[in-house]
Amino acid sequence: MAFFAKITILMFALLLPSTIVLGADPGVVDTGTTAWMLISTALVLLMVPGLAMFYGGLVRTKNVLGTMMHSFVSIAIIGVLWVVCGYGLTFGKGILGGFVGWSGDYFLLRGIDDTITNGVPEYVLAMFQGKFAIITPALISGALAERVYFKGYTFFIVLWFLFIYCPLCHWVWAADGWLFNSGAAGVIDLAGGLVIHVSAGISALVVALYLGPRKGYPKSSMAPNNLVMTMMGAGLLWVGWFGFNAGSTVQSGLDTARALTMTQVSAASGALTWMLIEAFIFRKVTSLGFVSGILAGLVVITPAAGVVLPGGAIVMGALSSSLCYLALNLKMKIGYDDSLDCFGIHGVGSGLGVLLLSFFIRDSWMAAARQNVAGWSCWDQLLVQVKGMGATIALAAVGTVVICVLVEKSVGFRIDEQDEFDGLDKSLHSENGYGLIFPESR
Repeated sequence: MAFFAKITILMFALLLPSTIVLGADPGVVDTGTTAWMLISTALVLLMVPGLAMFYGGLVRTKNVLGTMMHSFVSIAIIGVLWVVCGYGLTFGKGILGGFVGWSGDYFLLRGIDDTITNGVPEYVLAMFQGKFAIITPALISGALAERVYFKGYTFFIVLWFLFIYCPLCHWVWAADGWLFNSGAAGVIDLAGGLVIHVSAGISALVVALYLGPRKGYPKSSMAPNNLVMTMMGAGLLWVGWFGFNAGSTVQSGLDTARALTMTQVSAASGALTWMLIEAFIFRKVTSLGFVSGILAGLVVITPAAGVVLPGGAIVMGALSSSLCYLALNLKMKIGYDDSLDCFGIHGVGSGLGVLLLSFFIRDSWMAAARQNVAGWSCWDQLLVQVKGMGATIALAAVGTVVICVLVEKSVGFRIDEQDEFDGLDKSLHSENGYGLIFPESR
């Protein structure tokens, strides 16, 4: 009987969640959380081909490969830069007055080979954050689609990563970042509302204005070449976003479940709202409108998924979809050529989420904040969010102007007229995305 009792106890211990068995010692790997973070890392990387498909389907046939390359090349360029210096610039100890970070241990990741942080190997955390760094400059490519040199684009994302993304990421997510430590609990930005979407959206607007519109825009037809591919890309983005948001909790528990749920709810609300808007105005629903609504719902909840409740997620998704719809229509009236609506969706939608979350914060979060600052209210948090928004817009706008000038003066940015007419695929890559290429009039 004693033998069977021991076997029973052993089996029960093996069935316990890994967070109970291993989580108490930060120097021991928590296999459950580590497994989820590995999955989340893969899900965020999946978003890059998803983005490439989304953008690639929206451009003209002659530019489909060139546009998709803008997303894929970020995996190579930023993937290497992140290991060499990006992780150190982002999560190292603040230097230059806290403008950016640095740690020699993070150079080539040489100091984290045997480091375990909160039960997760630091390699995993570094790779997870590295996927965020990869996709962010790729988002901007939607604003300059069909009209830039490949060499100019690659130089642009190198400079943008080093001088805008890394400092901003340090401000918001590093332990000694000034926005991280602002107010009762710092600026709230779970998965990159400011760091990723607002920064990319503002930079996209600046780039679009700097480069000017595509030849023939908006008079010539520039219809999407493959909306089927765009819809599949949107589906991959939706799936990947669960790793994007829920993985950013860096745990496998209650907060993870909350973030995943709010992501799903807001995305569904955004898609439904865009459908209703089109049905009311045009008496029909479009696939492009549907996927635009999905993205509007996803970007608005990105900063807020860890602090709001399902009701708040529904409202935020609906409001984001409505505001993004207005922003896209305003673009047509103003006439700037943000080719694939990076600013109109990512900048506007996520910017709304950064601010709006202040009014939907769950009571338990607010109670915890009041333990740090007595009387802390949603209006106090809103001021912190506004400060973060202002800092992000200033850095992204000014920095992007400088970078655009440097790129143009050094390697060239805006492609010449003949190459633009021929298309990126032929003029820059000597390839065709599809077997049949139809001539296009000027």
